[in-house]
Amino acid sequence: MKYRVIRFCMLIAVAAFTVGTLHAQAPASRKKQKRTTTKKKTNTDKNSANNAAVAPAKDTTAKPVVVLEADIKLDTPRKSLRNDAVIELNLVKDRTPLAYEHIREDDAVYRQRIWRELDVHEKMNLPFVYKASEDNGNQRFISILLNLIKNGEVTAFDANVDDRFTTPITFKQIAETMVGKPRTIQIPDFAQDPDGSKGLMKDTTIVDNFNPDLVERYEIKEEWVFDKESSRMHVRILGIAPEKTIYEADGSVRASFPIFWVYYPDTRPMLAKYEAYNGKNYGSRMSWEELFETRMFSSRVIKSTIDNPSDQFIAGYVKDPILQLLEGDNIKEKIFNYEQDLWSY
Repeated sequence: MKYRVIRFCMLIAVAAFTVGTLHAQAPASRKKQKRTTTKKKTNTDKNSANNAAVAPAKDTTAKPVVVLEADIKLDTPRKSLRNDAVIELNLVKDRTPLAYEHIREDDAVYRQRIWRELDVHEKMNLPFVYKASEDNGNQRFISILLNLIKNGEVTAFDANVDDRFTTPITFKQIAETMVGKPRTIQIPDFAQDPDGSKGLMKDTTIVDNFNPDLVERYEIKEEWVFDKESSRMHVRILGIAPEKTIYEADGSVRASFPIFWVYYPDTRPMLAKYEAYNGKNYGSRMSWEELFETRMFSSRVIKSTIDNPSDQFIAGYVKDPILQLLEGDNIKEKIFNYEQDLWSY
């Protein structure tokens, strides 16, 4: 009996201890639950912040402004895929200009420098405006020069500085002189204002195209030298410059000026590869180098070093156009008479 009482008391003690432990653990469980809930809310807020960060933002970066530059659009030569002739045309590829005869400085007893102006409208100069396209491109002389300059085969020199080939210029500068820089103007915005009642305007860029037919004159700089060793007069072309013509509002010619100079001896190997048009016989065509060397062009003298201490053009001291032509013929006659007077008959 005694042992039963002791066991019952021990059972009561264990039960009391268990109930106390449960009461002690209950608040801790609630606290842990509350902390867990708070943690979940924090994670949810972080996820919301991350989602907001991932959302794409508006691009506020200013778009780069495209600046258009002056350019001359030249056609890319398209070669024939078949032989476009009855005969095999291989001689043009192998042409090489003859080297100039050397003239010693001591033997050059007479030298005069001449500037000429060549007008493409004259009948003898029609090859300069031959409009056909062949395997080597457009056959206009200005197109040939521009292609050589653009491809880096020939160096162009600034004609606004001098005519002594001192200042090279780029193809971009030539384009700015010949066609001008792109310009922006205001035009009605019919997309936003179809009937024009709101007066909305928008910017548009105007780019002028190059027309090779507008190059109507060329300036040629040459030198006449009498070689006493060979007892003959030599003429050597030094430079060629295409001229740009400025017109008045009524269409009359206001003035013309050279755009750029090319050193002719540098262009001879390239000009030997291009054939000049012959209207009388298409099969008997000479190269451009042969055309210049044989003087198969018509021109007028516009300046010389003969009796010209002021280094002026003829138009600077002779105002009448007819008298200017006569003065040019007078200069050519003086050079001719110098050579003829050396001989006795």
